[in-house]
Amino acid sequence: PTVLLTLGLQEIHAHQEMIDRISAAGQMMQCSASLDVLFLLDGSYSIGKGSFERSKHFVGKLCDALDIHPDRVRVGVIQFSSTPHLEFPLDSYLTRQEVKERVKRIVFRGGSTETGRALKYILRKGFPGGRNSSVPEVLIIISDGKSQGSTTVPAVQVKERHIMVFAVGIKFPSRWEELHILASEPTEQHVFFAGDANDAANGLYSTLTSSVCSITAPGCKVVSHPCERRTLETVKELAGNYVCWKGSKQPNAVRASLCPFYRWKKVLIKHPSRCLRTVCSDPCDSQPCQNGGTCVPEQLHRYQCLCPVGYGGDTHCATKLSLECSVDLLFLIDSSAGVTLEGFLRYKAFLKRFLQAVMGQDSLMNVGVAQYSNNVRIPIEVGQHKDAFSLMKSIDALNFSGGGTLTGRALQYIAQHGFRSVPVFADVQDNLPRVVVLLTDSKSQDPVAEAAKYARDQDLFLIGVGSSFMRAELTKVTGSPKQTIIYSDPQDLFNKIPELQRRICNVDSPEGCQAQALDLVFAVDASSGVGLENFLRLRSFVRSSCLHFSINRDVTQIALVSYGSKAHTVFALDTHTSNSALFQAIDQVPFLGNSASAGSALLHIYGDVMTVQKGARPGVNKVVVVLTNGGGMEDAAAPAQQLRHNGILVFVVVIGDAQRDTLLRVAGSPDYLVHISSYEDLQYYQDLIIERICEEAKSPVNLCKPNPCMNQGVCILGPGSYRCECYGWEGPHCESRVVRGDSPRSLVLPPHSHVQQSSSGLQHFSRVPWHTKRH
Repeated sequence: PTVLLTLGLQEIHAHQEMIDRISAAGQMMQCSASLDVLFLLDGSYSIGKGSFERSKHFVGKLCDALDIHPDRVRVGVIQFSSTPHLEFPLDSYLTRQEVKERVKRIVFRGGSTETGRALKYILRKGFPGGRNSSVPEVLIIISDGKSQGSTTVPAVQVKERHIMVFAVGIKFPSRWEELHILASEPTEQHVFFAGDANDAANGLYSTLTSSVCSITAPGCKVVSHPCERRTLETVKELAGNYVCWKGSKQPNAVRASLCPFYRWKKVLIKHPSRCLRTVCSDPCDSQPCQNGGTCVPEQLHRYQCLCPVGYGGDTHCATKLSLECSVDLLFLIDSSAGVTLEGFLRYKAFLKRFLQAVMGQDSLMNVGVAQYSNNVRIPIEVGQHKDAFSLMKSIDALNFSGGGTLTGRALQYIAQHGFRSVPVFADVQDNLPRVVVLLTDSKSQDPVAEAAKYARDQDLFLIGVGSSFMRAELTKVTGSPKQTIIYSDPQDLFNKIPELQRRICNVDSPEGCQAQALDLVFAVDASSGVGLENFLRLRSFVRSSCLHFSINRDVTQIALVSYGSKAHTVFALDTHTSNSALFQAIDQVPFLGNSASAGSALLHIYGDVMTVQKGARPGVNKVVVVLTNGGGMEDAAAPAQQLRHNGILVFVVVIGDAQRDTLLRVAGSPDYLVHISSYEDLQYYQDLIIERICEEAKSPVNLCKPNPCMNQGVCILGPGSYRCECYGWEGPHCESRVVRGDSPRSLVLPPHSHVQQSSSGLQHFSRVPWHTKRH
């Protein structure tokens, strides 16, 4: 059957380990030989401005691998379209920074793709600004291979002049064979694809190393590894012949005939090949991490050990001998009849084992011990002992008291007398975090909530340790379930030592989701139903919640919407890139008054906040947290369902009395509804809310929900990636209107690299216009 090639997509496949090593080696590459490098940039309309900018970025990447210097590598650039145009000769800019800055200023010219004319220009004028013939000449052509005329003869003539020619495909080179005609032999070492700039830069460097460049960095070498080039071609083929009716020479007559029937299909063509790349030894090859630690390479010669709990005393996961934080630490031990003598002795043993594990010679923490029953006493003042041996002797000397369990009185006393101020002339810091660890297994015989609040107001950080029987009371004391450590049986108490370590050192660093990518929107009810005083509490809650997230473009982005009868974007997802800027903006949010409409707020978030144009990132989990008194929720169920349908979680936090059925329809599930009795109690639920948000931030994402494509583009999901199919628009997200050029434009988007796992365990360097989820 007749087959007509219409469109092709090219991929290069390699194992993930090889991909990682190629990327790592790219950071160390440096070609320092005497070399004249001339870039020939395709600036025609078939490339388009977007791909031309990517070509410039690619040139910058290659310059990073060249030691640009008057006596070593020199670089020049010619842009060609209908006619060639010298952007700058080889002797104009003689440092890497100057060249990269000048490349950034090159302006897209447009026109037809006359590659042959550009080559003839070089044949006629040579390398502009180049040195004598003893210096090797390298020509790097960056094009989509859509030349208007023949390139065969001038390409042969250029190579006959001993010019080394590299051909780099940009956008989708629909004529791969033209790139192979342009490039020097062997073409496997001289044809690259700019969709993956790191790989192409490595390939260029590796080929140059075998001929003109100096030797690779120590520990690095050029290796040939198997790779596979796959071309997915869309073809038109003859499906068969079907009876059709045609005219006849005879009047008033028709005749039956066979007419061809065509169909379109995709054909995968595989080209087994070998790729020449520079790879470097992995710093983790020597297995430097001890005690079950996991080695993670960070740079060519650097690595990090992820250590199991209880290890991390040095970079190789030695036994941990000290706390990693500086604190004033006071243990408050229940010595009442309720815990019995056996329980008190167990607490002493726990205390000694904990301090033996964490208190090394260089420990920066100051430790004290208090015990209580009817009364409170502090036999070991905070900071009294500077060495573990004398501290252990003092702990051994503690005696059981017996008597009543007055935990409230003990907390009040400790807040006033537990931490003596250090004289200003002492060579000791006086501003360390102050931590109280309460060890008890007996219900208090006096109120604890007010005394615990008083202690927390004195900037004491309270941690409670007890059995499950004590969970509720200890949570009242600490103010947060996160600061309550529960053991299941007496022996399990000793298993809690690593957890207590973490809790003590998290005083100034809330856990949150510090390393999890998340797009988070707070929708704050600023209506008259909430009132000014309570609105300020909600605003304060948003501010303190943001402490739990690392605010930057690659981790967490936060937007804030306030609403009454109408919704207002206080700041968008991509407005602030630091916690400090975020806090300043939150402090300026005004109270709106008037009635509340949560539905209009959710519609506003869907259409004007959680969008690519306003900074939302495809492949990143998205959460909306609504803070409200429950008013104005009647119109919110449908917009909330629309958000959920598009992959955006709606979390409802309601304070006060409200209709639970209505709220459930908005939240979609009891898991995403938090009902709090008063605004004063809101702070105690913060850790729970943050924890639920962080759990959602780790769930799988549908890359096409919400739709990242603009201007009615259709998002098409692939394995671990997506692409936008555009109609009258182009760009990764259909953001640029198509400008007619010298050749028809495909509706396929400009290519972007992605890494995608196949069932065979191979990783793909893909030139398909797919976008991957960012991690």
